[in-house]
Amino acid sequence: MTSTSSPVLVVLGVGPGLGLSVAQRFGAAGYRVALISRSPQRHSGYLAALADNGIEAAAYVADAARPDQLRSAIDAARARFGRIDVGYYGPAAFETAPTGDITDLDAAGAKAALDSVVPAVDFAAQLLPEMRRRGSGGLLFAGGLSSVVPMPPLGGLALAAAALRNYAVTLHAALAPTGIYAGTLTIGGLIERGDIHRAMANSGQFAGIAIHPLNPDELAEQIWQLYTDRAAAETVVNVIA
Repeated sequence: MTSTSSPVLVVLGVGPGLGLSVAQRFGAAGYRVALISRSPQRHSGYLAALADNGIEAAAYVADAARPDQLRSAIDAARARFGRIDVGYYGPAAFETAPTGDITDLDAAGAKAALDSVVPAVDFAAQLLPEMRRRGSGGLLFAGGLSSVVPMPPLGGLALAAAALRNYAVTLHAALAPTGIYAGTLTIGGLIERGDIHRAMANSGQFAGIAIHPLNPDELAEQIWQLYTDRAAAETVVNVIA
């Protein structure tokens, strides 16, 4: 039976790694879950995995970079569950932010990198009005270590990571007095079970940087702790050699 009073988590950009683990962690704490991604063929598996743990969930199709699709999916989730309490932003800039040595980055590459962060702002903007009315809730992000540690081979990806991190920690400062939490998990390592892990598993390197695996369930626990403790804007996890 659906309870419109139990809290709701929206996971944007859900994948088989961290996104699904975040859904499982919040679901274990009594949250209902709305999953949004552009890959509908994988939704049935995600929903089955959540159902196996007694978690009520639904899935919606949207490309985060398409504002009309994103709004439709969020509206559908809100109509289905009656509310949205927490948003987790998971889409990676990996596909759209150009990599390559930072000294070779040009204006077009920089624009592409920064454009990849716009959906995060759009996502937050669509959730914040409801959170403000209620005086509670949270916005959670995950980004790469190149936002805080210089990694010249990542080029535009480092630029995108830095912009996303700055947005998250600045939101934290702005929203803390309102009862709304914002924060980010900054990750240096390869997340097991995720799409990038599958693509890079045989190489052991990305852009010349050694990569080591991280358990997405453990990362999801750190995101949960960020949200429930509500004190720090960021936790950094670094296993890069």
